[in-house]
Amino acid sequence: MENLEIRKNKIIRLSIGLVYLIFGVLKFFPGASPAEELAINTIQILTFGFLPSYFGLIALALFESFIGICLILNWQNKLIIYSAIAHITFTFTPIFLLPEQIFGENKFIFTLLSQYIFKNIIILGALFTLKIDLDSNKKKSIKRKLSDLIYSVKKWEFS
Repeated sequence: MENLEIRKNKIIRLSIGLVYLIFGVLKFFPGASPAEELAINTIQILTFGFLPSYFGLIALALFESFIGICLILNWQNKLIIYSAIAHITFTFTPIFLLPEQIFGENKFIFTLLSQYIFKNIIILGALFTLKIDLDSNKKKSIKRKLSDLIYSVKKWEFS
């Protein structure tokens, strides 16, 4: 069963990493990302206009691409998963900051951009699954080390 868990996590990690990498790389090419304007406007609001829009978009592209590469290569899992959770959480801010871009004129109709954002609920859930498994593995590792230590002490006592 443990091998199945490892495979499941690998599939989740690789698929999220691939999504991050693709959407990150798209932002390096002006006009290629369907969410480019939304990302620029959101970054402008969140940084109170202090960050030039082009720099903000490039920084986002680098960040998303970096998360994608790290997930794909299984580097620094804990830090990357926490960073991805924070990032994905921020992708929901346009719902509150720019509702006219998200819902258009009718507040009850999902536009393509709102669908683009709401699909992130799935990614967020998968990231939390990876986080829970990381935390669980850490606890198992600590228990295993403690058990080994106790065994060593008992062995030493009776020698």
